[in-house]
Amino acid sequence: MSVTLILPGDIASEIAERTPLPYETGGVLLVRRISTPTGIRLLGRTICWVDEAAYRERTQFGMAITPEGYLPALALAEADQSIALWFHTHPAGPLGPHPSDADAEVDKVLSETFRIRTGSDCYGTLIASGGDTPFAFTGRFYDPDGHILPIERLWVVGDRWRLIQAHGTERGVPTGMFDRNVRAFGSAIQSILGDLVIAITGAGGTGSAVAEQLVRLGVRHLILADADHLSASNVTRVYGSTPADVGRPKVEVLRDHLLAIAPDLEIRTIIGMATLQDVAAALTGADLIFGCTDDNAGRLVLSRLSTWLLTPVIDIGVLLTSGIEGLLDGIHARVTTLAPGHACLLCRNRIDVARAAAELQTPEERKRLVDEGYAPALGQAEPAVVAFTTAVAAAAVNELLDRLIGYGPPERPSETLLRLHEREISTNHAHPREGHYCHPGAGKWGAGGEQPFLGQLWPTL
Repeated sequence: MSVTLILPGDIASEIAERTPLPYETGGVLLVRRISTPTGIRLLGRTICWVDEAAYRERTQFGMAITPEGYLPALALAEADQSIALWFHTHPAGPLGPHPSDADAEVDKVLSETFRIRTGSDCYGTLIASGGDTPFAFTGRFYDPDGHILPIERLWVVGDRWRLIQAHGTERGVPTGMFDRNVRAFGSAIQSILGDLVIAITGAGGTGSAVAEQLVRLGVRHLILADADHLSASNVTRVYGSTPADVGRPKVEVLRDHLLAIAPDLEIRTIIGMATLQDVAAALTGADLIFGCTDDNAGRLVLSRLSTWLLTPVIDIGVLLTSGIEGLLDGIHARVTTLAPGHACLLCRNRIDVARAAAELQTPEERKRLVDEGYAPALGQAEPAVVAFTTAVAAAAVNELLDRLIGYGPPERPSETLLRLHEREISTNHAHPREGHYCHPGAGKWGAGGEQPFLGQLWPTL
């Protein structure tokens, strides 16, 4: 069972600021645990640093603290229903972030206290030191069954996104297939692309274009979710489809196409919509999600999932408009990035709430509401052209690469707007509304699997 620790950028920055200090520094990291199809994910909530007055001794090679250095943090963890991980730094030395014999003894002392004081049956440790970007680490997670599991991956989601393997993990050498990629952004980024787990909701024009670009870039772990079957009009946009595929599930058509490109690809297909709880739960194992669906209800779920699970979402929208004579006169698109500190899709007014409510109804109830004028009509075919869906998919993949590599401006916008008919691109950044679930003060970032799941009610079939 693999264990991934996910940290918002501000917590990771606090840790990175302390790793260069010439003496050990301690703290308590509060996390929520969620079990996913790809392993355990520990969602960082906050970190409480040991108060200076609580240090009895503090050197490059060790420290001694009074119980007052961690007991307040354990009380906070109990109130937050979080797990407490003991954290400390290892300044420059031969061990790096690897635990010493003294650290093992400290764990024996602290583990029971941490469990009792927090009311949790779990415990964990994290050690950080300088050397990597933003720091090197090792960690262990003690699960309820008594197993000690290594924390293998650290996923930092802030302005930049960084996937860090535990110190000492051997990275594979990229094959010659990716030589041109490595020349552009180096072997480390190439390895990260191969390790990321990426979900794509929607396997149509934008989703299939995103998927093919990701696989050709070197992504090797994909989750595809779509409830629809391929229609004749889809063949003009869905990558890998042919007229012979009409009637097949879109995710299966796309899966077969992607496996032909990369036989070593690990791909999971889900025939269903993200508006169903079991489908949304299946997405929790992803490191990030591309939202390529055209339904507002699905976007509502992805917006919440990003907050509760600390999962970055890159949401894509395309709208073509026509003039009086029915000729194309507008090509509008957007790429909106959801991550800690960014406004959600609701705060940005990117979701039609009335339409989302109608999409969640059964077909019979939806028809009744439409007939009575209480809901918008649904199911109308919208214009779509492969050149435009592909262009927007490329802009979305660019967002991922920039967040990983950092070739863009220092403060990245959280939304890119494209007006292709005017050959214009603009960007913006929006902050969460006060009191909304995506606002830091609401306490929902990293809330995990609390019930009801994602804090909402779910439709039943």
